[in-house]
Amino acid sequence: MSELFESIRQGLNEAIKYERGDLPVRVDKVTVAPLYDFSASEIKEIRIKHNMTQRLFAEALGVSVKTVESWEAGTNKPSGIASRMLDMLKQDNNLLERYYIIARNVI
Repeated sequence: MSELFESIRQGLNEAIKYERGDLPVRVDKVTVAPLYDFSASEIKEIRIKHNMTQRLFAEALGVSVKTVESWEAGTNKPSGIASRMLDMLKQDNNLLERYYIIARNVI
């Protein structure tokens, strides 16, 4: 019980020092890159670069084949996490293998 009390006492003392301005404060500024607006041809290029069919690409991304078809036809656009994933795939040829999303077996 004394360890818990000591931890609470230390935290309260640090809070008091912080309020008085006696404790140095570190501030990290974080910025988030905007979502990239992929064209239909860019999406197809990413898929082909990874040597995948539309079906395999859809499975790897966790979307339907119809979704990939509509992206590549330009009738729909990826949003949110799909856009981030496409951006990561564009930059890293080994992403899917590294995170065990796909396994390539050469035969």
